[in-house]
Amino acid sequence: MDLWQLLLTLALAGSSDAFSGRETTAAILSRVSQSLLSVNPGLKTNSSKKPKFTKCRSPELETFSCHWTDAVHHGLKNPGPIQLFYTRRNAQEGTQEWKECPDYVSAGENSCYFNSSFTSIWIPYCIKLTSNGGTVDEKCFSVNQIVQPDPPIALNWTLLNISLTGVHADIQVRWEAPPNADIQKGWMVLEYELQYKEVNETQWKMMDPILSTSVPLYSLRVDKEYEVRVRSKQRKSENYGEFSEVLYVKLPQMSQFTCEEDFYFPWLLIIIFGISGLTVMLFVFLFSKQQRKEN
Repeated sequence: MDLWQLLLTLALAGSSDAFSGRETTAAILSRVSQSLLSVNPGLKTNSSKKPKFTKCRSPELETFSCHWTDAVHHGLKNPGPIQLFYTRRNAQEGTQEWKECPDYVSAGENSCYFNSSFTSIWIPYCIKLTSNGGTVDEKCFSVNQIVQPDPPIALNWTLLNISLTGVHADIQVRWEAPPNADIQKGWMVLEYELQYKEVNETQWKMMDPILSTSVPLYSLRVDKEYEVRVRSKQRKSENYGEFSEVLYVKLPQMSQFTCEEDFYFPWLLIIIFGISGLTVMLFVFLFSKQQRKEN
């Protein structure tokens, strides 16, 4: 017997003794509906599963793209071609003309790409998704509101110094702005956020946002390996772009007394002979240094 016929028969049998007339019909329909939903939950309303915009993003204020969910996997019955239409809300143009997406390919599947010819920064856009002639989602924005820069590049680090105990070290981390961000002419002003952690930790430590492309990290343990990453955003925006590739920092371990001769010589003597001999030791050191210069 077909599954649906079986469910209907069971519902009818369970209702015939308890109800009559309209009550019987209502009970039967209710039980059948519940039985079908328990077997196939996908029969529930799919109004929330229609294709929706997931993201609109501009990496450099000159182009942007919009992405949406796939209609085939989001409950739209017999979907026709999903199309994106847009209009620019320019008061000078008078009427608003809806035009179709200029490029469905360049930004990948389920997306529309707007190159510089179709991008206006200060004019608001409205976009909508349609299927079988009906609108399934829509939104409005201006390009400067959707800026999310590409990741910073070329992360590197240099050692600043190591503590006298040889336990901690300070480093300087540097990077370069995203190649497509025109920061030289001031077209974009980026703020950077650096995060770091020990390799085996799960929680990242965040530095305060900065405008420069370098920042010092203090008091790192020389017996630990660290991960460092950086991301950026348009100044006064809340939308950070993706993180850079992770930079791994492994610090050299040095002896407590491994240092330059000018530092090592007098301090070692002070430790050996005691603080009381400081004056004599300094005199000997300065005298020997003067002799080296004369020779």
